[in-house]
Amino acid sequence: MNKDIKIATRQSFGEALKQLGDENKKIVVLDADLSGATKTSIFAKAHPDRFFDIGIAECNMIGIASGMATCGKIPFTASFAAFVTGRVYDQIRASVCYPNLNVKICGTHSGLTVGEDGATHQMLEDINLMRPLPNMTIFSPADDTETKWAVREAAKIEGPVYIRLCRLATPLIYDENTKFEFGKAKCFGNGKDATVFTTGITVSIALEAQEILKSEGINIRVVDIATIKPIDRDMILKCAKETNHLISIEDHSIYGGLGDVIADVLIEEYPKKLIKMGMKNEFGKSGKALEVLKHFGLTSEAIVKKIKEIN
Repeated sequence: MNKDIKIATRQSFGEALKQLGDENKKIVVLDADLSGATKTSIFAKAHPDRFFDIGIAECNMIGIASGMATCGKIPFTASFAAFVTGRVYDQIRASVCYPNLNVKICGTHSGLTVGEDGATHQMLEDINLMRPLPNMTIFSPADDTETKWAVREAAKIEGPVYIRLCRLATPLIYDENTKFEFGKAKCFGNGKDATVFTTGITVSIALEAQEILKSEGINIRVVDIATIKPIDRDMILKCAKETNHLISIEDHSIYGGLGDVIADVLIEEYPKKLIKMGMKNEFGKSGKALEVLKHFGLTSEAIVKKIKEIN
């Protein structure tokens, strides 16, 4: 992990969209008056004829994208995660997933790291909203390289896709030569003391905890789950069988988030205790991103403390 270089996954998203647009004229992009924040402005500058600012009308945006998909286009829609999943849930369900249309839904500014925008904008339930929908695929990339892969992979999939992105710049975890595989997680280390399952912005946090614990003689694995649906069941079961303790950590509610996805696999195939770290029955708070994460216990120090308690 390169802590010296940090890039927001929304920036990576914008750059990947522009590259896709250069290569494929079927790619169109729709935004809801937030292109500067979502970074779809990068695509708009390069391909103004295929960019559509729908205004503060997210429901219309999804409907228009669905219509474009029926005409053979590959529409990527973007807005803050709170708006592009919660505000338009009915349109996603009825106009995208039910007819299984080729619409990509990209939620930037997910989770607590929206920071000063506060609880109304800190979307902590989007995985829970998107996961039960038939035909939906879900990506939650951790860094610049993984985000660019996820955007390209989404374009290849024939059907609805949700990509979860964050506001905060995050360390580089992977280099440009890393090979990713759809539906497969990435495992760091082979320690047997514990496995930490994580996704998105908390991957780098978990890797920091891994370094701290290693220096103290505790060896854990960190599993980056970038494809949440479909989930990598084989990796979950392998780690459950080979490590003493299981923890999940996510910048999302523990109700219906990554932890619940993992728990479902364990219940069905290899019952084992899973400790879930994330947002409990609560909303977020306004504040600087890193301070908010610390307030709610989503830090490397919190992971280290938890693992020491159970080992």
